[in-house]
Amino acid sequence: MTGCFAPSAGSEGGDGGKRIRVAMMQPPRSGLSPLSDDAFKLSRWSAAETLVRLDADGDPQPLLATKWTQNDRTWTFTLRKGVTFHDGTALTPRAVVRSLERAAGASPKPRILDGVRLSAKAVGDKVEITTSQTDPLVPHRLSSPQLSILAAKAYHTKAVDPVGAGTGPFVISKVNGTASAALDRYDAYWGGPAKAPGIDVKFVPDGTARAAALRSGEADIVEAVPVAQASLLEKNQITEVPMPRTNTLYLNTTSGPFRQASLRAAAREALDTEALVRGVYEGRADRADGLLGPALPWAAQLRDTAEGRAEAADPDGAKITIGTFTDRAELPEAAALLQQQLEKAGFEVELDVREYSAIESDALEGKFDAFVLSRATVLDSGDPAAYLYSDFASDGSFNISQLGDKGVDSALRAAAAAPAGEERREKVMAAEEAVLGTDAALPLLHERVVQGDAVGVVGSVKDPRERELVTRSTYIK
Repeated sequence: MTGCFAPSAGSEGGDGGKRIRVAMMQPPRSGLSPLSDDAFKLSRWSAAETLVRLDADGDPQPLLATKWTQNDRTWTFTLRKGVTFHDGTALTPRAVVRSLERAAGASPKPRILDGVRLSAKAVGDKVEITTSQTDPLVPHRLSSPQLSILAAKAYHTKAVDPVGAGTGPFVISKVNGTASAALDRYDAYWGGPAKAPGIDVKFVPDGTARAAALRSGEADIVEAVPVAQASLLEKNQITEVPMPRTNTLYLNTTSGPFRQASLRAAAREALDTEALVRGVYEGRADRADGLLGPALPWAAQLRDTAEGRAEAADPDGAKITIGTFTDRAELPEAAALLQQQLEKAGFEVELDVREYSAIESDALEGKFDAFVLSRATVLDSGDPAAYLYSDFASDGSFNISQLGDKGVDSALRAAAAAPAGEERREKVMAAEEAVLGTDAALPLLHERVVQGDAVGVVGSVKDPRERELVTRSTYIK
């Protein structure tokens, strides 16, 4: 990491403030398109904004929209006045409609719109959003960074280009492929100028290198410090927060040995998840009893043991390939330990480990018998129903298990249709129980986020949902 930031990084800005140097885990995979997971980089840099934001409890709050009302399938949003995009054009109802229509018509759709059809239109100074079915989570969905509102210039080509097109306190000024990016303060920001003059970002997939950057003073803020590196940092440099992220072993239900429910059951019985927590995560994680973890405290209160699971059969040397990726430093080690546990149970196991950008498409196409994934469970809407639908519905866009189960689909639809509140939470847990009953996904553990901050960092956000990091209030002393 030595010298990896630009010479000006961390130097004095024009007003005497210091630029914030950030080492991020994953490089952009889609040119920073908000229609991909790159959207979360835009929100963590405060470069792009959505109509709605979520508070700490997961409830929707105003952002670019100041209020909203519902009439059956139609929601009406009032826009914040005085907002401009980074190119100087004004935020208008038509601009909002343009962004939402592009997302709704994308192929593939942003995950937040899995199973949802919506249309938007400008009505005077407001925006009306109508869904094909009554949807109680429209405001939650509109908080997803994948539904960021951008200026018209972002849509001049087939690809969506957010450079200079957002509304946040920082404007993207330069992107160097998958290596780095730079952002400058946007002085015309509707909420008032940011305290820091800019952000310099370096993409560092190697976790050891990220931690070394903090120790050496090369970075001010470091994403996802590996647990093995956390003990090497000063205690006042790290923050550990239980997060809604679950490590899961997804089993391919349509091809290979795990087509048989009895062999999926054998894999379930072979796993020692406590050994993963102790040995790989050094105790900085929580053993998983389900897909939803302690970041959602109501989940454990409402969870019932999955019933009707298949009886385990003897693997008898069945050959399986487990895939995972190197971007999260613990996953290859976790996969190696799972390999040992499954081989002890009678499977013959091969590992396939690559960078995430090189393995995602194969995983989604069902080319592995099993896949170890670290998955955020409320990343998009603040509501786990969207994650469950995306990962386990027959038409889910992230269905690594290739699961197609009518009972699961029915439970997922019921959860998606339930009104926000206790009833929805009960339906969500019924859907979790249905998924676990198939053994298509074996939850391993729930992660805790370990973020590294230099001593002089003020106001960086430790966000369990990984939506915020640097805001207008973040600066370097």
